Amino acid sequence: MSKLRIPIGESDFRLLIQEGYYFVDKSLFIKDVVEDARVILITRPRRFGKTLNLSMLRYYFASEVEGESTEGLFEGLKIQSAPNEIRQHQRKYPVIFLSLKAIKHAKYENAVAVLAALVADLYREHRDVLVGDVLAVDEKDQYQTILTEKASEATLEFSLKRLSAYLHRYHKVAPIILIDEYDTPIQSGYLNGYYPQIVELFRAFLGSALKDNPHCFKAVLTGILRVSKESLFSGLNNLEVYSVIHPKYGQYFGFTESEVQTLLDKAGLSEKTEGIRHWYNGYQIGQHIIYNPWSLLNCVKNEGLLKRYWLNTSDNGLVKDCLYRSGLIHQEVFERLLQGQTIHCFMDEQIVFPDLITSDENESIILSFLLMAGYFKVVSIDYTEEGTQCQLAIPNHEVRGLYSELIKHWLVAGQKQITVSKFLEELLRGDIPAFEESFRFLLENTISVHDLSKEPEAFYHGFMTGLTAHLQSHPAYELKSNKESGYGRYDYFILSKDPKKLSLLMEFKRVKFARTEQPAVERIEEALDEAAQQGLAQIEEKAYYAEAKQRGSQSILKLALAFCGKRFKLVCAR
Repeated sequence: MSKLRIPIGESDFRLLIQEGYYFVDKSLFIKDVVEDARVILITRPRRFGKTLNLSMLRYYFASEVEGESTEGLFEGLKIQSAPNEIRQHQRKYPVIFLSLKAIKHAKYENAVAVLAALVADLYREHRDVLVGDVLAVDEKDQYQTILTEKASEATLEFSLKRLSAYLHRYHKVAPIILIDEYDTPIQSGYLNGYYPQIVELFRAFLGSALKDNPHCFKAVLTGILRVSKESLFSGLNNLEVYSVIHPKYGQYFGFTESEVQTLLDKAGLSEKTEGIRHWYNGYQIGQHIIYNPWSLLNCVKNEGLLKRYWLNTSDNGLVKDCLYRSGLIHQEVFERLLQGQTIHCFMDEQIVFPDLITSDENESIILSFLLMAGYFKVVSIDYTEEGTQCQLAIPNHEVRGLYSELIKHWLVAGQKQITVSKFLEELLRGDIPAFEESFRFLLENTISVHDLSKEPEAFYHGFMTGLTAHLQSHPAYELKSNKESGYGRYDYFILSKDPKKLSLLMEFKRVKFARTEQPAVERIEEALDEAAQQGLAQIEEKAYYAEAKQRGSQSILKLALAFCGKRFKLVCAR
């Protein structure tokens, strides 16, 4: 068996070439990029070769990278056979290469700090522009400020465009801008509750550099998802987007059948071809059938061992969140897929992340997201007046295993998962009868009487907090617990940041009977009603809604919930 150097986790083009790693020649990608639009966005699933391809572009267009010449790196590769009008671009441009994959933090301030450090690194790489009088005094001062990694957000917003202008002036040729994992900060903002702030920052950061920028010869961005143009690329009319449902660039991300066969022959694994095809093949982009490159390379490195590689990689919280929340609403869909059937769905290519939270009943949003992330393959595409309709299927055995696990998960705990999601939607729209029914199901089926320990009222408070915790990352709501407002402390507040949308103020009461007393159901219901009414009166008497009123809230639903064991009574008023 031939011993090949398999580049697991290596995405630096020069390293692969100079260190003798096995390299699947995708260099004609350069030709297609040169011939394409000025600003290009290519979206593909994670670990499908996006970073390596951008790295290859960087080394092709730049005369040197990090102080080392790029001469000779492309000898013997397919791009050398390209026409002269393509090859004349080699080593002719300054290149701004920026990866945003490190911006995934729990706090917005930390995300900004990392962006400041990344931009500072870019400025250090190109600090030759500081020599001489190419830059004015104030420009040099601002350049030095960025190098300290303490630039303000306002400075960061235009730092990419300014660097492109400085490089254009210095080199007398407009630079090429390459941005890898452009959507990672947006995903992080969504998952950690600072989505509006991070979108605003990157709308300016990317928009200023890409929209009508005369100091940019060409820009290429890669990511997993196409973030909605309205939220991130507003006004950027020169952007060409190529997702997994677009045929262009299909052969450059992931491995084609012929590339895989060549690799398996060289690795002495030809006899494993059929099993490898079953496990890792199946993606289709245009006319190209594509293998998952991460799984395939790991399989070859492990001498043909067939197991999950791609699905076991880290940092896939957004996909898991959507899959597990989709619950029984989509269980029937996935069961049909596991039986080898296909499904039809209208694709929504432009992702608005907050929509993923409230999309449980909008099948197309979840399915579109899963397709872009690599969890489906496209069997066929039909462009209709209503939109782009895709026929979808499970791509391969590796992904099939994930869906099998999901079905088991939903069968065991799915009813609870779905009811949580359902009851949240009912609560937020103020559908109290429906919410009350879902909440009763949760109370009866998810807690034990033993949970009601020494502080039952605190338990009920915590139970509600846990059920609504998912809203913590919702950009439209703010959760507040035991805060002072008016003439006391309210128990719980789901405060809408939009003053016109419904906010929910809650007070919890506990009904207690003596241990020796065994009251009839009628007596318990009477006591619950009395306690709930007292809770509602307390909200009014203490003016707990004062804070929300001061912030301009126009719609506040006041709810009082009284509990006795698993029984409860809810009363409300506006």
